[in-house]
Amino acid sequence: MSNIIPFDKRIGKIWFNGQYVEWQDAKTHILCHGLNYGSSAFEGIKVYNGKPFKLKEHFERFKISAKTLHMELGFTVEELSEAAQKVIEYNDIKSGYIRPLVWRGAETMIIDGRGCKTNVAVTAWKSFLHNRDEMRDVGMKLCVSSWKKPAADASPYFTKASCIYTLSTIIKNDAMDLGFDDAIVLDAEGYITESSTSNIFFVFGDELHTPIPDCFLNGITRQTVIELAKSNGVKVVERKITTDEIKKADAAFLTGTAVEIMPVNCIDEHGLDVKNNLALKFIELYHDCVNGA
Repeated sequence: MSNIIPFDKRIGKIWFNGQYVEWQDAKTHILCHGLNYGSSAFEGIKVYNGKPFKLKEHFERFKISAKTLHMELGFTVEELSEAAQKVIEYNDIKSGYIRPLVWRGAETMIIDGRGCKTNVAVTAWKSFLHNRDEMRDVGMKLCVSSWKKPAADASPYFTKASCIYTLSTIIKNDAMDLGFDDAIVLDAEGYITESSTSNIFFVFGDELHTPIPDCFLNGITRQTVIELAKSNGVKVVERKITTDEIKKADAAFLTGTAVEIMPVNCIDEHGLDVKNNLALKFIELYHDCVNGA
């Protein structure tokens, strides 16, 4: 990771509260409400061949996230989409990642935060060197986390509120400390939900089975895979899935904006087929979809 330029040292343009500013001038105070209490939300949008994938859908969810946290964006989805397109152009991005962010400012440190200004930014950067393509060939090694997903009425699970990702970070780091790449997270009843930040699909014969998103984010990539399955005659079953069923699965893959379609090599000691034909088919289908094929 040493070849990655620190994000506060980069050069380019960031859209910040309606203005295009120099990258290193886009700052906030350490006592802002968003940093201290997690009153912030974000999106992650991939850029392929200079075009953002499902930009409107991401900004619609961004709006829901802000509203759930009692923040008004002050900008329409159309205005935010235009800002994203211009940031891509300003930063000369053909392949990259867009990060919209909304957070409460430093006007007060009272917990309700109603006296704080709502800040909104949209930035983007070129895809940096990573090992995801190499990992796609061998698959990710997962364990089952000891942490549980909060109940549906204990977390704004349908948003990308930043506070949710504190647990995701802990889960990911715990897994990596144990020698795995990530971890499967169970709900309070012991059913599989997703990994630290990505949805999961299991291959059973010629069908895809995936957990019901009743306490975790119904990801846009997840929805895209389901759409692709339906249009290609592949049956998708959304249901409760137990860890005992992992041994019966032929294969599994994670889905998410960053990982795209990522095969799973194993879950704890149980190996899975990373070259499963159906899983490989969806890697190809998704690649064609995001590249406009």
